[in-house]
Amino acid sequence: MYRRRDPISDSIMIWFCDRRIEAAADDSVAAALLAASISCFGRTAVSGAPRAPFCMIGNCFDCLVEIDGETNLQACLVTVREGMRIRPHPGNGFGDDGEKGEA
Repeated sequence: MYRRRDPISDSIMIWFCDRRIEAAADDSVAAALLAASISCFGRTAVSGAPRAPFCMIGNCFDCLVEIDGETNLQACLVTVREGMRIRPHPGNGFGDDGEKGEA
């Protein structure tokens, strides 16, 4: 899966569903989740197929999540903030384990 090239020097804590995640202060939400082995950010509405970042530059919209109650945010374009609460995009199911986004 994904791993960091360098250790985190300036860490903050974020949450995906009920899972606490250590992230680097300059990570995008998508990068932080992928580094924490979260590979499914939600599910498609029609087929239930897993969704995850594809382009990492904001073109594909496959990384949509809810952050601190605000929906339709692209995880690859948002920088992490201390204590932010991230959830799968509303209406497309939970991430990773199908229940709480835990890997």
